[in-house]
Parts: sequence; C-alpha cells; structure tokens
Amino acid sequence: MTKPIAPASFDAIGIVGRLGSDNVAHTVQRLTQLLSREGKAFAVDRPLAEAVGDLNARHMSRDELGDWADLIIVVGGDGTLLGAARDLARFDVPLLGINRGRLGFLTDIMPFEMEAGVLAVLAGDYVAEDRFLLQAQVVRDGQSMDSGCALNDVVLHSGQSIRMIEFELYIDDQFVYSQRSDGLIVSTPTGSTAYAMSAGGPLVHPSLDAMILVPMFPHSLSNRPIVVGADAQLRIHVGQSTIEAPQVSCDAQHHLAIEAGDELHLNRYPHKLHLLHPAGHNYYEICRTKLGWGNPLEGSE
Repeated sequence: MTKPIAPASFDAIGIVGRLGSDNVAHTVQRLTQLLSREGKAFAVDRPLAEAVGDLNARHMSRDELGDWADLIIVVGGDGTLLGAARDLARFDVPLLGINRGRLGFLTDIMPFEMEAGVLAVLAGDYVAEDRFLLQAQVVRDGQSMDSGCALNDVVLHSGQSIRMIEFELYIDDQFVYSQRSDGLIVSTPTGSTAYAMSAGGPLVHPSLDAMILVPMFPHSLSNRPIVVGADAQLRIHVGQSTIEAPQVSCDAQHHLAIEAGDELHLNRYPHKLHLLHPAGHNYYEICRTKLGWGNPLEGSE
C-alpha cells in the first residue's frame, strides 16, 4: 500500500546497523559523510556508533532515534531490518535499507549505489509501502506472561527437543484443529519468502492483508497451510501432554517461554512498518533474482 511521505520531512535521519561487520562500518562512514555534505541532521544508534568509532555524529538510543528522526536508514541484512522494524514501527517513522547482508528482500539499496540511492530518496524519488506486523502474547491462567512482535513470523516450536508438540488452533474463537507436529509458523506476507516458504507455505504478495499458517512436519498428511485475513484473532492452546517446554520465536530473534497448558494469542500489531524502496522497485523481479526463478523467454518481451 503506497503511503505518500513528503520528501521535505527527511531532515532528521537516524542510522542503525549490524554490529561486528567491517563492511557495515565502512558503509556507515560513507553514509555519514554523504549526509554531512547534504546538510542533513543525523544521529547514529549508540551501540553502532561505539562499534564503528571515529564518527562525527550524535549518538542516540534506538527509542530516542524513533522519537527524533524523520527517516531511519538501516545498514545490514534483512535480519538487521527485522530487528529495527520491531523496535521502531511504533514510532511511525519510515525505514530505508542498505544491503550489507545476503538476500536483501527488505534492504534493497546495494552498497555500490548507496550515494545515488539515498540522494534519490531524499529528493522524493522512491516507492513507499506499509507492511503489517504480528503481535504475540503468552497467556497463562488468563494472565499475560510475555509478549513480542514480528515482521516476518511468529513460530511455535519444540525448542531444543526433537519431540512433537500437541496444540489446538482457534481462529476468531472457532476451533480449527488439534495437531501433533514440530510446531506452527504464523507468517505475514513479508515473511512468506522466509521460513514459511521453506516449510512449504505459499508466497503472498506484501500488499495483501493476510496471515499464513504453515504446520511444521505435521503427523497427519492432511494438515496443509491456511491463509486467513490479517484481522483474525488466533489462539493456540498448548496441550497438557506436551512434555518438553516449547518456545515461541518472533522473527527467530526474540524468544518467549511457553509451557504446557498456556495459550499463544496472535493478532495484527497496532502499528505498521513504513518501508521505502528505490524507484522502480519490483517485487516479482526481486523474487526472480533472489529465488532463482526463470527469466523471460527469448523474444517474449
């Protein structure tokens, strides 16, 4: 979904990035030099600034960046942007990714085109879209024990054990099924090209408001992925017979403890991620490039 954002508002720019990478450090140094030449106010996420060193820049916590910035530039891979999205979506500040990772589904400005790509965005030449996140809550005896959010997926899994877990799935308080499996992946369209795809789930265009539910190695071969509306309320009850303590993982980065008898409640997170791409962004071209799909037949275009 396109969201118009006035280019003139990009005057206060935050920078976050992956730690422990020389490539990221070099790109951040180039980026701060570019923003200085353009006369933009900018600040760097404090752990990143301390890791890079020798940056003539303000240092801020991530929450301070969210409050202050008109634009956040993320330097790293898709995992870095996932973490930034979880932290910053509630501030309603747009994110722009510079790819210093592998796939680059979300961080789609390449390092060699960084200067041209960032300048084009600052001049208003970009594609903007909204992506929704999932909100997860572990409930025990009617009380919330832990919570988190995810841009890609929330996964109920058996933790360190190779045992199957048992659970019941309810959608909008309607019983769907009971299942014995290694777990369940609940994915957004953004995450449909990630873990859910590896487990046999469908690719869902990011413009769709839908959740994708993909069983992980179910004991019954009749269990297949289900796609439901993004406003659905999901409730997963972990069976009392589950022996090992399972886990809930948000984007495979933030983990929630859950026990037999607990419930996992999932719904749409109240804040959206505003994601910026370079002009000419094409979802299907990215899929072709990253997933190795076939190119057009000779003479067909």
